[in-house]
Parts: sequence; C-alpha cells; structure tokens
Amino acid sequence: MTDPAAPAELQKRLDASPFSRFLGLQLIDADAAAASVVIAMPMRPELERLPATGQFHGGAIASLIDIAGDFALILSVGDAVPTINYRVDYLRPATGREIRARAIVRRAGRTVGVVDIEVHDTERRLVAVGRGCYGTKPG
Repeated sequence: MTDPAAPAELQKRLDASPFSRFLGLQLIDADAAAASVVIAMPMRPELERLPATGQFHGGAIASLIDIAGDFALILSVGDAVPTINYRVDYLRPATGREIRARAIVRRAGRTVGVVDIEVHDTERRLVAVGRGCYGTKPG
C-alpha cells in the first residue's frame, strides 16, 4: 500500500491539481514527525503583481499559503482536507526566482486543524505569514 504522506505521493497530489500545476508548485520537504511541509513556487510572468516588477502577486502568495497548510495536514490525516478559513499578512514585497512556504501543523483535532505558514523569498526574508483552519475529515 502506498503511503499518502510519502514525498513522491504528495508531489503527485500537487501535480494532479491543474491549479497547483499552473502555479508550478514543488514539494521541497515533508516531515511527518514534525507535521510540516515546505513547498516552492517559482516566479513566472503570470504570477507578477505588475508587468516586469519581479514581485509576486498577493493572490498567488495566498494560494501557496492555503495549499501548503492543506498539505501539512495531509501528513496527519492522510488525505486532502477542506479549508474552513485562512488569513494572510503580507510583510514585504516578495521577489526573486521563487518563494517557499513552510507550513507547520499546530493542532490536528477531531474536526478542525490549525496550521501556521511562513513564506520566505530567495534571500530567506520573511515576506508573508498565514494561519489556516481546515476540516480534518477528508473531503
């Protein structure tokens, strides 16, 4: 039986989503013991805030935060879970060849999970933080 939390399986899940493929998401790390994942999103012109600025659009950053939170919970519950709510605080413009989101599960309860997510740019500057609440019943 295939482990749904294995890095190769998680990447397959990312690749199965047309939206995640459009964003170019790549699983960098998955640590089941720490209930955390790191997902990278490369810069592309379609993700820029304004043409030729090299700045990631806030919507793309928010999507990365939501998806990283979901994938961190997959490590705990074994399947994709629905988003209940999430928030994003943008701290500085995100620039560079890619950004990375590190998501850490704070609690995976019977019905709700809480995940904290940090987004860093190529120079490891913190550009955004998020917190997501997800249902923990797969669906």
